[in-house]
Amino acid sequence: MQAQLLELITLISSGCMTEEEIARIADEAAQAYADPQAFLAANPDINYDDSFPIPLGEWVVIGSLPETVLFQADSYDALFQQIVESFGPEVAFNLKPKQLVKVEPLKALNRIQVQLSALYKEKSGYVLLDISEPLDDELQAVLVYTSDLPRVLELAVDVGIYAAPAYEALKAAQAE
Repeated sequence: MQAQLLELITLISSGCMTEEEIARIADEAAQAYADPQAFLAANPDINYDDSFPIPLGEWVVIGSLPETVLFQADSYDALFQQIVESFGPEVAFNLKPKQLVKVEPLKALNRIQVQLSALYKEKSGYVLLDISEPLDDELQAVLVYTSDLPRVLELAVDVGIYAAPAYEALKAAQAE
């Protein structure tokens, strides 16, 4: 499982984390998945209990991702603001977070996805990917290169972490 975690974290970090950080998180998460009680005993400072809706290993992965990789917010404008900030001032966005304030969620997500698809053409742009079970915020997502999406989804299934393209997931949910 450690190799799968390593590959998954590498792909969802989109170059924003060092190999050392990724290896440490994959190692800790693999330990937490393998023996949660031993992991908690060895790491008494970890604030996790059985009431959390996700396994300890998944909690270690998600909780260890930096804010340049994991985006959490209660609204799409706030989520997009974090995404814009993670790219820094050298990347120009046509869409502005304030343009999403009073927009219906599916339209907001579509606009965000269109903007992200236009970035980094070498990798066919980015896909906003819902990941795991949000604990404190309504929305929780990462960006993955469009070209890496099939492998990311496959790895997420293999390790048991929920992942789905945000726009398609909301569209499907609203169609039900």
